[in-house]
Amino acid sequence: MAWDEWEQLKAQAAQGQSTQMQLNQYPGDGGSFTSQPTEYGDLSVSQKDLARIGKNAFDLYNDLWDKGRKAVPSSDKAAAALSKGGFALGSGLQHVATRWDEQLTSLRDACAHISNHMSVTTKIHSGDDHFIQHEMSSIDMLDAGFDERVGTPGEQNKVYGEADKKKDKD
Repeated sequence: MAWDEWEQLKAQAAQGQSTQMQLNQYPGDGGSFTSQPTEYGDLSVSQKDLARIGKNAFDLYNDLWDKGRKAVPSSDKAAAALSKGGFALGSGLQHVATRWDEQLTSLRDACAHISNHMSVTTKIHSGDDHFIQHEMSSIDMLDAGFDERVGTPGEQNKVYGEADKKKDKD
C-alpha cells in the first residue's frame, strides 16, 4: 500500500465514509421485553460444534508434542558439540532451542486449556441463559404490576374511597 493510498483511507475514515459497525439493540419505546432472545438472532453454538473445537485443540496438542519437539534433542546435541569445539554459535543455538521449547510448551498449554474449556462450556452457559431469562421475565412481571391502574391517570383512585367533604369545605 502506497503512502498516498494510506493517507486517503485515513481521510475517508475521519469523514465517516468508511465501513462502520452497528450494534443491534433494544429500541427504547417504553414497551416490555417479551420475546425470546433467539428471535433476535443471538449467537448460538451447539455441543457438537464445541466438541469439534475441543477435539481439534486436543489433536493439535498431541501433534505439537510429537512433531514440534523433533529438532530439540538434535539441536541440544549440536549446541553442546559446537560449544565444546569453542564455537560461539553453540551458545546461540542452545538459546534458540531453549526458547523454542518454552514457546512450544506455552502453545501446548493454550491448546490444553481450549480443549478442557470446550468440554464444559455448553452446560455452564445454558444454565446462565436460563437464569438470565428467568430474571428478565421476573422484572417484566413486576414492571407490569406497576402499570395496572384502577382509573384514569390523574384522578383519585376510587379504591381509597371518596374525599372527605369537610376537608373540601375548609
